[in-house]
Amino acid sequence: MPAVPKALERRPPHFPPPQFPPHRPKLFATTPPAIFGVILGLQGLVLALRLIAQDDAPQFAGAVGVLSGAVLGLWVFAIIALKVKVIRRPGVLIEDMRPIPGRTGLAAATMTGMAAGALLMPYAPGWGVGLILASVVAHAVMLAILGISLRSMPSAARGVNPGLHLATVGWIVAAAPLAQAGHVILASVIFWASLIAATAIWFWSAWDMWHHLPPAPLRPMLAIHMGPAGLLSVAALALGWPVLSTLLAAVSVLMAVGLMIALPWVVKAGFTPAWGAFTFPLISLAVALLHQGGLAGDAGLVVTAAAAVINPWIAFRVLKLWPGNRLAQKTG
Repeated sequence: MPAVPKALERRPPHFPPPQFPPHRPKLFATTPPAIFGVILGLQGLVLALRLIAQDDAPQFAGAVGVLSGAVLGLWVFAIIALKVKVIRRPGVLIEDMRPIPGRTGLAAATMTGMAAGALLMPYAPGWGVGLILASVVAHAVMLAILGISLRSMPSAARGVNPGLHLATVGWIVAAAPLAQAGHVILASVIFWASLIAATAIWFWSAWDMWHHLPPAPLRPMLAIHMGPAGLLSVAALALGWPVLSTLLAAVSVLMAVGLMIALPWVVKAGFTPAWGAFTFPLISLAVALLHQGGLAGDAGLVVTAAAAVINPWIAFRVLKLWPGNRLAQKTG
């Protein structure tokens, strides 16, 4: 039998023919959790504008109400999209916890539920409080899933990162509205647990950065560090602790100054969906300053004006990547 030529032995690999029409994922099957960070920033902006309208510009209360409805509508749409994805494949929650943008986005998702409850409270107090409490429970479930997911990851993936604030301190969004609704004990528990967790992450992150700096694409997430300080300040004031509130507001300002000084280094990689991390910390600083009043309140007006430009711009650039699966691909 004649030998088979070597050229014929090296046959090219077999590939299946391309599908026509091309395969498209089912509706909402690839909903990226990264959408919730910018939605949280928009919710915070509306809450800040509502505070300004109540104290200084009541003639704009109607416009703020319209904005509240628009942002709540966007939140409802995003939550439905995420729920459809999870109902189709529940295991996707653990999969989304593996990349940092995924776990950060899922933590932000439950935080947006708390913020949505705060937006709803002036119009339907009972529904607003109920939504906040349901979101607190959902946040606890999310934190449990994160713990399970982290156990299966290599040690390098379990290191500290600013996104841990959202998972372990995210409850603080609920503290101020719960205190205002009369749930003072629950709000106090949330406040002190969040303060302990935030302080631990601040020091842990400082120690980690002393040894190695984050890569350029992840540096915008450093802005998340100033978010808890502003929200803790607002909660402390709602609980009747003005001195502690002022101290925490000052911490938020110091972090913001440090971020501004390092801004060219932080944004060196150019625009990415990680810029969503700028939105909610910026507005948390604004709200903390607005609650302090006086010169700090005037500074809060300036920061709110800046957030009124920055937050919608970043949200638009991030959310426009959602259709066509582009945002899901960019955030893993």
